[in-house]
Amino acid sequence: MSNQDSISSNVNTHVTSLFGPVDDDDDYDDNEQVPRSPFVLTGLPPEPQEGHIEYKLKLIDPHPDRLEHLITQMNWRLQEGQGEALYEIGVEDCGTLSGVSHEELQASLVTLKKMADRLGASITILFQRQLDNERHIVEVLIRKVPDDQHFIDLRVAALGTVDSGKSSLVGVCTHGELDNGRGRARLNLFRHLHEIQSGRTSSITHEILGFDDLGKSIDYRTCQTAREICDRSTKIITFTDLAGHSKYVKTTIFGLSANAADFAMLCVDAPSSVVDTTREHFSYAITLDVPVFIVINKIDLCSETSIQQTIGCLTYLLKHGNTSNQLEPFIIDKHEDLIKVAERFVQKSICPIFTISCVTGKNIDLLKKFLNILPPRLSSKEQERFSQLPVEYRIDAIYINNISGSAIIGGILRSGIIREGETFLVGPLSDGTFFPVKVTTIHRYRVPRRMVRAGQAATLYLPQVEASRIRKGMVLVSSTSNPQACFEFIAEICLTMHHTNTAIHKGFETTVHIENIRQTALIVSMDKEELHVDDQATVTFRFRNLCEYVPEGSRFIFRSGNQTKGSGRVIKVLPPQQQQHQQQPVTTS
Repeated sequence: MSNQDSISSNVNTHVTSLFGPVDDDDDYDDNEQVPRSPFVLTGLPPEPQEGHIEYKLKLIDPHPDRLEHLITQMNWRLQEGQGEALYEIGVEDCGTLSGVSHEELQASLVTLKKMADRLGASITILFQRQLDNERHIVEVLIRKVPDDQHFIDLRVAALGTVDSGKSSLVGVCTHGELDNGRGRARLNLFRHLHEIQSGRTSSITHEILGFDDLGKSIDYRTCQTAREICDRSTKIITFTDLAGHSKYVKTTIFGLSANAADFAMLCVDAPSSVVDTTREHFSYAITLDVPVFIVINKIDLCSETSIQQTIGCLTYLLKHGNTSNQLEPFIIDKHEDLIKVAERFVQKSICPIFTISCVTGKNIDLLKKFLNILPPRLSSKEQERFSQLPVEYRIDAIYINNISGSAIIGGILRSGIIREGETFLVGPLSDGTFFPVKVTTIHRYRVPRRMVRAGQAATLYLPQVEASRIRKGMVLVSSTSNPQACFEFIAEICLTMHHTNTAIHKGFETTVHIENIRQTALIVSMDKEELHVDDQATVTFRFRNLCEYVPEGSRFIFRSGNQTKGSGRVIKVLPPQQQQHQQQPVTTS
């Protein structure tokens, strides 16, 4: 048996152990080669009419009227990318890589620099390639921080099974020092003594990585404080390090749903390959509509055969792990793979895969460059639309001012704009009411700010409000709105998770995670007698203890103990007058 046949056999055996036997009619091929880069040899897709990518064959000494038009066009592309735009020089509108001569390239870059200077933006050459005819193509990143922001920020959640190296990877990225092979890099992230002693994360930890306008990473190796990193950066990546052990599943789901991650980084331990927890964490991100990229960690501890086996299992997971969303895997092993992969990744059509080592540092630079060029998930139009909606700020953390005893709340602003000195409503209380509060101080990344916009995380100081009156799961909304709390809501659910050995029927008790809400609920009615694996149903949930502010259209996950049962979407919130079910004990399944 050849070495390739041996690898294929090992992959097939491992896939079968995880996912069951593969049907003969299945289109999965364990000999299929995962493509490295779909762009370098075949050209680019046609220029998109919308978005932050612009193709230019050349820009040589344009007429003043033409220059003004080009500047207006660049400003529009920057708005589409919320402060970032990608220019492809030497590329025709149809995507053909025609290239330009060296003299034409230099003249085009001079014009591009003149355009950027007029807008107060910076330019960074990301990739330059010489074609066979000795002509050149160049990819340039244009970055301008919006006038009402201090930097562009993205949130990345770190998922993966226990011992997959999530904390070590985040530590290496944010502190600029490689791991020693015994977990030294992760010590900077741990918050509790038992985490240090066991080497396992049990809480939610946040760390930041900055990039300046030239794409250089700004971390704790060169800065002493988070404020210094923010002051020197034009883009901030906030890592949310989540627990991988199954006993902390409620913390992991809460951290992913409440923190509204823009992207998820699924870490896979190369020696152990894909395990059940890997599949489960992947399904969390897909259920909550979070784009996923994969990092195969610890490649210094295993052979090429093991790495190929892991890639084979991941390929199957991406194509068959979720019936509603099949992803195309792409391995990133060189810089020219990154630019268009990042764009297609946001559109959730592909899943980039990195193979790295936190000990040797292999491909860490590729991962950082990928994070640097990742565009925001929301377009400028979507961002503006959310900002014009009434304020909805979801509370996921509560702190106490040691001097006054007043409350400091942390969370994500889902819509609207919050400014210092404005008055809002917070709730719901146990009786479903909301009470007025005044926001006097706003902090983002431990730095004082005057305002916070939709999609941003911030902490708010509420003087004369005792912290005991506020709990996780509450919301802060506009004072002019008429918020309605509910005990019951109707949802479409599906049992697509992995721990569904028993059927679900009326009277089933479960814990639901809806954004920052985490509470036990009962199924008081459903349109089927029983619900089995892969079945769908429309059900009515009733919260067991407290009423909540539930937005319609929200995606959620429900579990029983440490076992995830399924997912769903809220389709209707029942006002109090329509909630006919009496609150009485219901037997559980």
